[in-house]
Amino acid sequence: MLKVIIFIAPPGAGKGTQAELIAKKFDLEHVETSKLGEDQINNPELVKTDSEVAEAKRRYDSGDLFPPPWTAKLVIGKARESASAGRGMVFSGSPRTLYEAENEIPEFEKLYGRENIKIFYITLSEEESIRRNTSRRICEKNRHPIPGFPQYRDLVTCPEDGSLIITRSLDKPEIIKERYRVFLEETKPVLDYLKNNGYDVITIEGEQPIGMVQEDILKNF
Repeated sequence: MLKVIIFIAPPGAGKGTQAELIAKKFDLEHVETSKLGEDQINNPELVKTDSEVAEAKRRYDSGDLFPPPWTAKLVIGKARESASAGRGMVFSGSPRTLYEAENEIPEFEKLYGRENIKIFYITLSEEESIRRNTSRRICEKNRHPIPGFPQYRDLVTCPEDGSLIITRSLDKPEIIKERYRVFLEETKPVLDYLKNNGYDVITIEGEQPIGMVQEDILKNF
């Protein structure tokens, strides 16, 4: 499937989990924008020598979004690479700002065709976002999300790649609250931009169990 699937959602809504499931089902590449950035800001040499990376790290550590021009550059580079390899993509984290949307969406249209772009908005309340994120875990190697349900509570290694399961330092209540505020301020306007440009943004209720969210998403394929 040569498509671009975009998941837009507040923190903790499960966009990474759903993107991973869709990527496996349709043989698409899952591009987690935050991981693209984290691969750079976690490189001490890059932080020392590249002012853009240093600024991205400063913002990330405070709970803010990566600088939009820097993020858009990473995403567009990745999209060109995947398109040239003949692979479709699933995004869980971009576009997060109007700048990113205005620069990335036209590039996706050129690479994949407007008719092959599908956009989902997964809703989640602030209260549930904080609850989920403070109990959220990911794997150390590839950031596979580990759902916060009882059957996963005793897992210590990732069932996907065998790496250790960790809790992110950013998943603290005060930081999640700030990230939710940033989502409302910076990312919600992206939905208006997309709708105003003729895209059908499909809304999914994110407070349901993972399987039900997945079922609702698959109804649109």
